[in-house]
Amino acid sequence: MRRTTGIALLAGGIGAAAAQPFPAAGTLTPQQLQGRNLFNQSCMVCHVKLQITSPAKYGPDLSGKALGGDEALMREVISNGTPNMPGFKYHFEPDQIDAIVAYLKALPAPAPSPSPPR
Repeated sequence: MRRTTGIALLAGGIGAAAAQPFPAAGTLTPQQLQGRNLFNQSCMVCHVKLQITSPAKYGPDLSGKALGGDEALMREVISNGTPNMPGFKYHFEPDQIDAIVAYLKALPAPAPSPSPPR
């Protein structure tokens, strides 16, 4: 009983805390699935707010609209990084970076942040 409750809370917490909906696995191509797995292991920690109690996330929300939707620019940033993000060209093979880009292209743009009350 305790284990089931813990799993339900964990699953609910991650789903509720995610800043955007993620596509269902059944809707992704094999390349996008590989990209999702790589994203989850190396990108999610900075680009997704994982817990409701987390103060913030470190990187921007990512989607198919990131960097103007320019796939070449996405590959460049993932490979070489930015002043605030490490590059992954020594961590991932080019086909793995392509898979991450394919997954990002499948992510919907995040909903606009609500306006603060006046």
